[in-house]
Amino acid sequence: MTKYPLTVEGAEALAAELKKLKQEDRPTVIAAIAEAREHGDLKENAEYHAAREQQGFIEGRIQDIEGKLSNAVIIDVSKLTQNGKVVFGVTVDLVDEDNGDEVTYKIVGEDEADIKVNKISIGSPIAKALIGKEEGEVVEVKTPGGTRTFELVEVKYI
Repeated sequence: MTKYPLTVEGAEALAAELKKLKQEDRPTVIAAIAEAREHGDLKENAEYHAAREQQGFIEGRIQDIEGKLSNAVIIDVSKLTQNGKVVFGVTVDLVDEDNGDEVTYKIVGEDEADIKVNKISIGSPIAKALIGKEEGEVVEVKTPGGTRTFELVEVKYI
């Protein structure tokens, strides 16, 4: 049985998505299927087939989320020992040694990752290289674009 690490925020977001799927999206698609059935011949009814496809997507996503939440390990990073080590859920400030750029990342679970808001997956090359490191260390990261070197400036348990 696979355990899924999630931050508190990630677990809350998945629970909210599950609630929306069950209470809003599922009833809407069921109503759309019923309405499409009233239009007659189902073999040539595009509305019916589209609604059934959408229902399949919704049901699949519900099962996926329920499975992940039932196997989730929810980690509240604010309750961890704050010793400056990089662990799941922390926010890290890095300086790219090659060009001096500063970047901040939060290390999160697979479902929470969103590079647009600087949330990186625990399975990403950068996160893998950072886990277990401490503030002040220099870390080499093997990325698809080549090896990059970062200085770990600060670890925040927020």
